Amino acid sequence: MSRSIRIYYFGVFGAIGGLISWQISNLIGLSFSQNLYLNEILVGALIGLSVGLLIGFAGSVSTRNLIQIGRSSMICGLLGLVGGAVGLPLAEFLFLKLGGEPSSRAIGWGFFGLLIGVAAGITGGSQVWKGALGGILGGVIGGGLLEATLVRLNDTMLGKAIGLIFLGAAVGIFIALIVFLLSKAWFTVESGKLKGSDIILDKFIKADGLSIYIGSSALKSDIVFPDPDIDPQHALLTSAGTHFTLKDISLSGTMVDNRRIEVARLRNEQTIQMGNTKIKYHEKRSS
Repeated sequence: MSRSIRIYYFGVFGAIGGLISWQISNLIGLSFSQNLYLNEILVGALIGLSVGLLIGFAGSVSTRNLIQIGRSSMICGLLGLVGGAVGLPLAEFLFLKLGGEPSSRAIGWGFFGLLIGVAAGITGGSQVWKGALGGILGGVIGGGLLEATLVRLNDTMLGKAIGLIFLGAAVGIFIALIVFLLSKAWFTVESGKLKGSDIILDKFIKADGLSIYIGSSALKSDIVFPDPDIDPQHALLTSAGTHFTLKDISLSGTMVDNRRIEVARLRNEQTIQMGNTKIKYHEKRSS
């Protein structure tokens, strides 16, 4: 998906995750024990799991790869569970310690967003710290909106529903937005089944010559295109820290700007073709 659509998907699916957590909590109740913090741990874990699963799904659904979708959803869901289990009791602790100021709870929700952002960075193409930064911002802003909604609405149930939708949407939007703003290198798919998708390459930018495989097999390649005319391992993308080089390792060949290559240093706006799939390379590097 394009980066703008990615932000939209992250926001919508994050909001759905918040709504699901509200529905589940209504079904099973909110009082699991007499201990306030134990209740907060369990409810927070439920919210984090729901929002994390849906954001993980949003981040990988465009790949159309069930293995990758399942892995992304599982990692984001589990880290979201941990984030919620810690974040909600932390929010309650700060609320009590700081004199009952509702905005103090937003700090705890920032931790919740942090772990979901870390998970999104692990499973996506961005560097982990970018996802973490977006998650913190989304958690703090979404948590603030949640608390403000609860304060302003007389209907607690409705306030909680709307607030959790705000929370999930804010975490998703800010994770995708920060990654979008700080991306340094990415592919845009111009033809093929993933047309319109952006594949962020930031986490592969290393000075130590990190190499990754591009191909059609999810088991053999790091970047996967569902194209039968692309070999399972079709090309090798290598980072030198300041640039990428692309090496053809296929039987059918790899084209860069309509010329068949063996090895080529990639430059901004170059077009790459493998099989029936065309992708454009973009880079945004500091001078």
